[in-house]
Amino acid sequence: MKVVFTRLLEEIATLENDITSVERQLKALTKANANVQRLQTVSGIGLLTSTAMVASAGSPEHFPDGRHFASWLGLTPREYSSGNKRRLGGISKQGDCYLRMLLTHGARAVLARAKQLQRAGRHLSRLQQWACQLEQRIGHNKATCAIANKLARICWAVWKYESDFDSNRAVA
Repeated sequence: MKVVFTRLLEEIATLENDITSVERQLKALTKANANVQRLQTVSGIGLLTSTAMVASAGSPEHFPDGRHFASWLGLTPREYSSGNKRRLGGISKQGDCYLRMLLTHGARAVLARAKQLQRAGRHLSRLQQWACQLEQRIGHNKATCAIANKLARICWAVWKYESDFDSNRAVA
């Protein structure tokens, strides 16, 4: 067993080195890209999410507004409406599943950080306050999807209007 575990540890160390190398290459490639750098100012959006977003969406001009961008990612509720009765289901899950997964993980990180700051009694940004209130109102998983939707819309706005993210202006 010792030999097997030693080989596994060596394989894990090799994979960690490869991951570090790829991250360095991504940072070097995106250093000159202002859009990727700007998207990384949004809470919950890191190097992988920002590069994947720019690579898959291409340009924010493809979408008339943030809702269309979030819908393209599959982060908006599926509608089962008829006449004047509006029925909303779960998220549609259509679109880029990798980017949706990254945004969902970013939303989980935003929510976890907000809860951590709240427990410590520290100041929360407006986005974090909204996330905590939303989680108490509708539950953790639904709040995570709603925050991912909000992050997608914020990313579209930051990207479209070429402005850095201000966490205290984020939620209207």
